[in-house]
Amino acid sequence: MTVTSSTLERLLAAANASDIDRLHQLIALCALVGPLSQLVHALQRERGAASIVLGSRGQRFIERYQAHADHSRQADTQLHAALTHWMSARDEASHEARAYSPRLLRRLAGAVTALDALAELRTRVAAQQVSADEATRLYNRAIGTLLSVVFEVADTASDADITRALVSLFHFIQGKELAGQERACGALGFTLGRFDDAHRHTLQSLIDAQQDCFDTFTEFADETARRRWAALADHPTLSTLGHLRAMALAETVLPDDLEAPGEQWYALATQRIDAMKAIEDQLVEALHQSCCQALEQASGRDRIDDVTTRAEPTTLSPTPEVDAPAAPVTVRYFDRSLLELVQTQNHRLQQLSDELAHTRKTLRERKLIERAKGLLMAQQHIDEDSAYRLMRKAAMDQSQPLVSIARAMIDCT
Repeated sequence: MTVTSSTLERLLAAANASDIDRLHQLIALCALVGPLSQLVHALQRERGAASIVLGSRGQRFIERYQAHADHSRQADTQLHAALTHWMSARDEASHEARAYSPRLLRRLAGAVTALDALAELRTRVAAQQVSADEATRLYNRAIGTLLSVVFEVADTASDADITRALVSLFHFIQGKELAGQERACGALGFTLGRFDDAHRHTLQSLIDAQQDCFDTFTEFADETARRRWAALADHPTLSTLGHLRAMALAETVLPDDLEAPGEQWYALATQRIDAMKAIEDQLVEALHQSCCQALEQASGRDRIDDVTTRAEPTTLSPTPEVDAPAAPVTVRYFDRSLLELVQTQNHRLQQLSDELAHTRKTLRERKLIERAKGLLMAQQHIDEDSAYRLMRKAAMDQSQPLVSIARAMIDCT
């Protein structure tokens, strides 16, 4: 087909404008991620405290539970304020800038509904009218709904650096939520003075699933985040927590001489999760900075006359579709009661494992392509687009996937 220079310029300008709109959307959504993560963190504490209250039949932790519930309500108020501001800015923006996905908006509506239902749950916990397993299930559902909003942010990302930041952040957030569920499960067992087979299996499953999430986080996180995570892994607190884990997982009765083991477990697990929250905050900030940098670059392209475009031939042959960015990370939530979780755990973990493996494979391939493209730019003294076109042509000529061409180029250096 024949395309005039004017038409080509307009198409490229429209594509760049679309990138800018999507980056504005992503930055606006990042402003919601902070309040969302603060509320999730507060609810995670509240959930763990509820396990001790219900496991002790209201004899322990009731004041602590009420304090945590107050903190959750405050965080809820802050999230609603941020959401109101976001909605106002969205309503005032142009039609194009308001084009968020219906699924994201429905997730937000679902989160508001789930938060409204927590008032009744808190009343039932205080009145001892709900079991510890059922309370955990309901807290899991509310937290899972909030996290599903965070994960929807991935749909607006296309930049490779932003995608890597999202992958590391989302897997860390999911690992932290699993750590919170482990805290609730352990708090109940230690408060009761025993772990039955179901809760023991649940605890082990949560520990294993955390490791999978944190392994992926480590692979794609930046150096600063990896150092902070390594420092946390070496913290003395984890040694004591590991000792209690071993007790809980052993198929023996807990020792009689443990002093308030439920509270001790809760305190140690909370120290670990609070340290995770600091890392999570840093990851959110890193994501925001990546978005701002990408927006600055895209805006710069929008302002510069594209001399290269006008020099391109005006007769274009069809080209194969460019490799799509990595799919948004989909993470399953352990949102049923602890006993129900045991019955479905193997299937869910296999799904999670498959999804993580696909995500890791896709991101590794993109890393290889970016690295090979950089080598070609340095060797041939050409720009990024020219290097990519050469690699695509080589892939077409040799009937090979683009990643195979990239791997071969790297191996030859």
